[in-house]
Amino acid sequence: MNVQAWTFIMVATSFAIYIGVALWARARSTGDFYVAGGSVHPVVNGMATAADWMSAASFISMAGLISFMGRDGSVYLMGWTGGYVLLALLLAPYLRKFGKYTVPDFVGDRYYSQIARMVAVVCAIFVSFTYVTGQMRGVGIVFSRFLDVEITTGVFIGMGIVFFYAVLGGMKGITYTQVAQYCLLIFAYLVPAIFISMIMTGHVIPQFGFGATVTDGSGQYLLERLDGLNHALGFSAYTDGSKAMQDVFFITAALMVGTAGLPHVIVRFYTVPKVAAARISAGWALLFIALLYTTAPSVAAFARTNLLNTVADAPYEQAPEWFRNWETTGLIRFDDRNGDGRIQYTGPASEVENELFIDRDIMVLANPEIARLPDWVIGLVAAGGLAAALSTAAGLLLVISTAIAHDLFKRGLSRNISERTELITARFAAGIAVCIAGYFGINPPGFVAQVVAFAFGLAAASFFPAIILGIFSRRMNKEGAVTGMIIGISFTAIYIIYFKFLHPELNNSEHWWWGISPEGIGTLGMLLNFCTAWLISRFTPRPPRSVVEMVDRIRVPSGAGKAHEISI
Repeated sequence: MNVQAWTFIMVATSFAIYIGVALWARARSTGDFYVAGGSVHPVVNGMATAADWMSAASFISMAGLISFMGRDGSVYLMGWTGGYVLLALLLAPYLRKFGKYTVPDFVGDRYYSQIARMVAVVCAIFVSFTYVTGQMRGVGIVFSRFLDVEITTGVFIGMGIVFFYAVLGGMKGITYTQVAQYCLLIFAYLVPAIFISMIMTGHVIPQFGFGATVTDGSGQYLLERLDGLNHALGFSAYTDGSKAMQDVFFITAALMVGTAGLPHVIVRFYTVPKVAAARISAGWALLFIALLYTTAPSVAAFARTNLLNTVADAPYEQAPEWFRNWETTGLIRFDDRNGDGRIQYTGPASEVENELFIDRDIMVLANPEIARLPDWVIGLVAAGGLAAALSTAAGLLLVISTAIAHDLFKRGLSRNISERTELITARFAAGIAVCIAGYFGINPPGFVAQVVAFAFGLAAASFFPAIILGIFSRRMNKEGAVTGMIIGISFTAIYIIYFKFLHPELNNSEHWWWGISPEGIGTLGMLLNFCTAWLISRFTPRPPRSVVEMVDRIRVPSGAGKAHEISI
């Protein structure tokens, strides 16, 4: 069988499993739809959280960006992994103890304000739509290459699958579907990494191969070889960084605190039966996530080395089959500007003009083909990429639907609606969200990981300060929280839109404020949020006594004596 046949078999089988699980675990109540009835086992929840967390950005795009950015790509590794630790240790147990369905629920009750709830709803929808755009884009890329359809058609297929099991199953169906998706995506990520590590370095474990010598007898280390290839083609050394240190810091911080403010990840800790289970499931999720994240730098280095060895300065007529296959998708383009028939792939330091464009999002998917692995491995990677994209897309769509049905209608505009009407509203909202997400998946504003980075910046600037202050500050009031969220997300969104969409020609370090890129501006938005919230709260009335007591119950274990007298 060829690659397309293997891909079709694996994708069709995985989709059948997802739909079967959704039917088996379909939601029958709002509790099932929103938080899976709060009865998920910690290990199962940890696996589902890992699948929810490791999106198309993690599976498809992160290693691709690292392979082109080199050391600068470490911001994604540091920011996302560090952010999950921050979330697991600092926020998850307290939010689970609060015991509500959604983040806007927490914000609305903690800040005793419908306005605060509505602002949180808008932020949740804005952040989630930005994030889900990247997932639908990833689905389209996989389908366009491996099933020989247009990216637009691939996005429509993904929309149909997500619509079915997210709308039917709710959080209960999504949780158990994500367990199956995690098993598939981690297997699909590790198998080719192990194969390529053995071929290139002789090491079975990719993490060891990353720091080992290559097997051609030269005695060179893999990264030493990669630095030499980059230099020869006019690129900076792979192990050197070109980003300014302040931008590296701001991007990493935005990704970290943005992780801790992502509503679709936070809601996963409401699905376990008690607070202790939330802590345990966070630990399991971190272990499951680490399997992929510690492998990503190896995959990036393998892919970059194989790419440069395969196509750089090669005759176009002798281009390998994988190159032709991806060229038909438009994600690789060759423009023979000097007419010599050779593929000139060069960096800015070279005197030769670059003739090759490579979409960063294809590197993980093309890696098995470049390394000439068996066709079944290539099909497996395609199915894994779809699993990563669809698992996160489902979680995000659920956040959007619950924000509209539960927080906007049930807790806001129409408090007397029945549970059945609320459930129908949630499913209808999820359907509308799928359509909007599909549109932006077809017309994305950037590479998958870049789009996702914007979502993290928006989450950092809006939710994180409100949640942190809501848990640890007894003095924070509704006026401070609402003003801070509005200022934070508005500033961050305007900065991103200005440089990425209105004036892309100015999107460089010479024009950025203090050298901070749009991917990192969420950190500054977060600081503005904190400062605004703190300042406003000092000149407005203190929160009611009942709210202060609620904060104490969330933060301080029972029997802690006078610890609750501490005030921030």
